Amino acid sequence: MMKNRMFFLAAFPMALAAQQTGLPAPAATAIEFARDIEPILSKNCFGCHGDRTQMSGLRLDQRAAVLKGGVSGAVVIPGNSAGSRLVRLVSGLEDKKIMPPAGARLSPAEIGLLRAWIDQGLKWSDSAAARQTALPSHWSFKPIGRPDLPRTRNQSWARNPIDHFVLVRLEREGIEPSQEAAKRTLIRRVSLDLTGLPPSPSEIHDFLNDNRPDAYERLVDRLLDSPHYGERWARHWLDLARYADSDGYEKDYVRPNAWRWRHWVIESFQRDKPFDQFTTQQIAGDLIPGATLDDKLGVGFHRNTLTNREGGVNIEQFRVEQVIDRASSTAAVWLGLTLGCAQCHDHKYDPITQKEYYRFFAFFNNADEYNVDAPLPGEMGPYLKAAPEYRAKREELLKKYRVHELQGPWEARMKEARANPGKWTDWDHAYDALQKYMDHADRILDLRPEQRPRKWADSIEDHFVINYHRIISREEWKELKFTELRAKLNELKEQYPPLSEAPIIAEHPDVSRKSHVLIRGDWRNKGMEAAPGVLSFLHPMKAASPTRIDLARWLVSSDNPLTARVTVNRFWQEFFGRGLVRTAEDFGTQGEKPSHPELLDWLAGRFIDSGWRVKAMHKLIVMSATYRQASVIRPGAAARDPENTLLARQTRLRLPAESIRDAALSVSELLYPAIGGKSVRPPIPKGVVDLSYAGSVKWPESPGKDRYRRGLYILFQRTVPYPMLMNFDAPDANIPACRRTRSNTPLQALNMLNDPVFVEASQALAMRVLRKESGERIGFLFEAALGRTPSPRERDWVQSFLHAQIQSFEKQPGRAAELFPLELAGHPQTETAAWTVLSSAIMNLDEFITRE
Repeated sequence: MMKNRMFFLAAFPMALAAQQTGLPAPAATAIEFARDIEPILSKNCFGCHGDRTQMSGLRLDQRAAVLKGGVSGAVVIPGNSAGSRLVRLVSGLEDKKIMPPAGARLSPAEIGLLRAWIDQGLKWSDSAAARQTALPSHWSFKPIGRPDLPRTRNQSWARNPIDHFVLVRLEREGIEPSQEAAKRTLIRRVSLDLTGLPPSPSEIHDFLNDNRPDAYERLVDRLLDSPHYGERWARHWLDLARYADSDGYEKDYVRPNAWRWRHWVIESFQRDKPFDQFTTQQIAGDLIPGATLDDKLGVGFHRNTLTNREGGVNIEQFRVEQVIDRASSTAAVWLGLTLGCAQCHDHKYDPITQKEYYRFFAFFNNADEYNVDAPLPGEMGPYLKAAPEYRAKREELLKKYRVHELQGPWEARMKEARANPGKWTDWDHAYDALQKYMDHADRILDLRPEQRPRKWADSIEDHFVINYHRIISREEWKELKFTELRAKLNELKEQYPPLSEAPIIAEHPDVSRKSHVLIRGDWRNKGMEAAPGVLSFLHPMKAASPTRIDLARWLVSSDNPLTARVTVNRFWQEFFGRGLVRTAEDFGTQGEKPSHPELLDWLAGRFIDSGWRVKAMHKLIVMSATYRQASVIRPGAAARDPENTLLARQTRLRLPAESIRDAALSVSELLYPAIGGKSVRPPIPKGVVDLSYAGSVKWPESPGKDRYRRGLYILFQRTVPYPMLMNFDAPDANIPACRRTRSNTPLQALNMLNDPVFVEASQALAMRVLRKESGERIGFLFEAALGRTPSPRERDWVQSFLHAQIQSFEKQPGRAAELFPLELAGHPQTETAAWTVLSSAIMNLDEFITRE
């Protein structure tokens, strides 16, 4: 509760006479707002924490607002602290009201400080006025500039405009840029950055042997066209979208259709969909005139919110929580602003009022969740052909087990329980389960069976079969054999070709919800009405009655100073390890300033002018001399710029979690490279799923080649995430992850030594190596895994290591068979086991998991 108290505290000592009444005599010392009061009061809004009906909208960090007062108009009276309601409230002299409402109260000395300031006439210094004027002029809120290319002394180094901005700063600091990285380093670097996969030995050789002047550009173009480009950059976007395959919270049910939005993201990046279109589809694809399926799929972005299905929770409360998440996430992803800080009070640092927060919230408040048919190519024909037979067999089963006969009376009692809560506890419990476990429960219940869409009818029938036991005896349940019926229905469904569905949102067809300022963020405590609107300190929205489609257009307007800046900064972050603005999640006043502001604006302007083309921006960056620099640390430059802020070299980056796994599968040729589709469950350490609530999470391992798919496709269970991904710093998918951390822990090494996927990768890589002639094996191993040839010293070490391992396995032949159970013609198991250990060692090198 410290923040409530700090709202009132002054930052300097004063000796003031204190009285038990809480109204000490004013101090004689002059008190200036900016110097003495403003550093504390500017961080809070009094009205948000106090009597909202009396003082809604009062701010103590703006002179005009203080003089105007709240709704009552007498909260602060200049020159008259005794008559100022603010002083009475902090002193506890108002009936049943005191400020702050929680935490430690103000001391008499602190109250005296406020009195002195008021009695001295609310003295306001020039710096305070300057601060109010400067807030909307924060660098990121200004229009995007179109700077000219700066002149540099070194005319030969720059390869494209990016380099001019970087070089002029280096020259100003007296630092030389690094030389270009070797070709082997370049191909591995750019392959990992654009596709997330290392280059094969043959690809490396082709590039080394290509002596044409545009060899590197040809390589870049090939990688941009690679089908794996979309996967690599989809992973970046999924972090921002807080994508997961489960609901979260206690139940954490798997979302069987979540992958369909991920598939859409992959295809969008692969097709180089313009970012403004990509944005519009995700914010309001359902509202685009004549919306196509592709348009509607985009709004699946907003279905990545958590869903609470725990018994007893209030449905409306968590619907509001989801809307709050959608509003806050939209601002974080596209604007780089911590809008969520204004949920309970005016933002303490940025010029965002609580009312503006709920105006932004209002854009999403009337949307509901739906699933739509979203077939992949080739699905619809087989589905339509099989559907009549499937429907007939399903109806036959429902009739045989008396489902329709029993479901009608059950539904009638459900409605009675809804209308009479507390009258029948068993039916209350059953109705609560219906609401939590089935989407649109009340709307489906209120429709007659013949009015229900087929999917809604199936969902309530399935729910009835699973949950009828809640209101009948155990003996009746056993006699009905509904457990047997459930198994048969599941088996029947698996026998017929599926039709993919996609999660979307769409405006509620029958209701127009009004939005309100939620006092202190409490969903139950509604204040003034808040119509949809945007942030007043940015460019205006022209629509008179704006909707989400207007919000989407506002976000990608050329007048918006944030979206393009935020987006290109995150691109830069992916290629250099940190953005030009380090705080990629916060472009507000508490974020860091850009290291190269002119470059950031030039890139943002170029992005807009190019038609928001993502691949063009990526090519521009990787073609630059700045990107192509060696990553070797030079003592002189490091002393001047230890964090490489000035970009005098490239940065060595540990690979993202998914890419580490992908690299191991790729170099061992275990990777199953299918693009898109459903999530998979590779082997998981024993005991992990037991950590879920009441053992509710199940993890049936994916069979065959599906277990070797890229890490992007691993099913992400929010409460029990895949351990390998978390060990290597994958985000938890609860909020947008605007940048990943990179840690270095012993657990990571243990993971790579013992995880089944890395053991299998070591075995498969050993088999690849042993197919080569004896004299080629060591060189091939290094080239396949590390993209380079070994040094003479490394060759000697490898020979000694292999010899020692073979001797060890010969003494314990059972260990060799355990590590490599297969028998390869012409190779004893001691040899294959030794090469497996060597392959594991190479893949555990820092060099393997690092992008130079």
